[in-house]
Amino acid sequence: MTEHVVVEADGGSRGNPGPAGYGAVVKDAETGRVLAERQAGLGVATNNVAEYSGLIAGLEAAAEAGASTVDVRMDSKLVVEQMSGRWKIKNAALQPLAQRARDLAAGFARVRYDWIPRAQNAHADRLANEAMDTQSGAGGADPEPEEVSEGHGGPDRTSPAGWTGATGTPTRLLLLRHGQTEMSVERRYSGRGDVPLTEHGRGQAEAAATRLAAMDGLVDDPVVVASPLLRAMQTAQAVADAAGGRVSTHPGLVETDFGAWEGLTFGEAAVRDPEIHRKWMSDTSVPPPGGESFDEVHRRVRKVLDELFAGYAGRTVVVVSHVTPIKSLLRLGLDAGPSLLFRLHLDPASLSIADFYPDGNASVRLVNDISHLQ
Repeated sequence: MTEHVVVEADGGSRGNPGPAGYGAVVKDAETGRVLAERQAGLGVATNNVAEYSGLIAGLEAAAEAGASTVDVRMDSKLVVEQMSGRWKIKNAALQPLAQRARDLAAGFARVRYDWIPRAQNAHADRLANEAMDTQSGAGGADPEPEEVSEGHGGPDRTSPAGWTGATGTPTRLLLLRHGQTEMSVERRYSGRGDVPLTEHGRGQAEAAATRLAAMDGLVDDPVVVASPLLRAMQTAQAVADAAGGRVSTHPGLVETDFGAWEGLTFGEAAVRDPEIHRKWMSDTSVPPPGGESFDEVHRRVRKVLDELFAGYAGRTVVVVSHVTPIKSLLRLGLDAGPSLLFRLHLDPASLSIADFYPDGNASVRLVNDISHLQ
């Protein structure tokens, strides 16, 4: 029987959610001798669910080893802070797992939780990756070069991005369009008008917030940057409440100024200014009467991207904005021409993801995903 043990635990998901697994190892605190190993696949699950599952397996193995004092070491800041009581557990899917871990911890004389860098958690990380290999059918092989997990179970984001040749740690932008408003329901031009979310839109914002709060990269002082317009702020605040962060605003993320067309339907604007409206539909340099062209929006959004990259290099940033600014950021990520603005659709509360690398490369990983709304 060993009274004092160290539990090292890890978990990951390739896709977040995706094929998931965990690993845990129990060691004698004095000698470092391995007393037990645990690993298992979880089917499709999120990264954070896998991390908690690894912790639970490690505590169970420590109890079986007869330990009375346990030092838990994990590279998940979320789990360490939540189990230490410093962070709230707002994600409903994690609450029963955390309670199970607390129940197990109550059986020991003392449990201490410490965060360690991933490089120091290699044993548990290896076990977790073996479990994920089994779940994904990889048979122990490395994932394809272009596969990058939103959790940490896939390739390290500091590695070159396979066939793209990108190097360095990317700045990941989680691009969230605001939820539904009365203007969007009626399909009216809604630019600088400060309209609130509908009740349905608030529900969309909360659903998106729940998803984002569980994603890797938002566990330590989440960065949430929003357009200062009310509909974006309400959506961003839902994310901040769920993830435990706070909202900052950037005026460059506001929607296009539609000028005289503000509040009009597509048909009403076409009747009011038929020639200008026809040109506007295909030429990004043409502004609505008294408004702003898409080219102007693109230039200011490029400046926003430069500022985000400078201020949050290598981090994950939630950007809550509107259709045109998000399209412009995706256009920059794709290095695409202006016609993309007319060919891309973004739903209310939809999520898109783009990685921007310090060497100038970029990778658009997701566009207009609304799976969290279904």
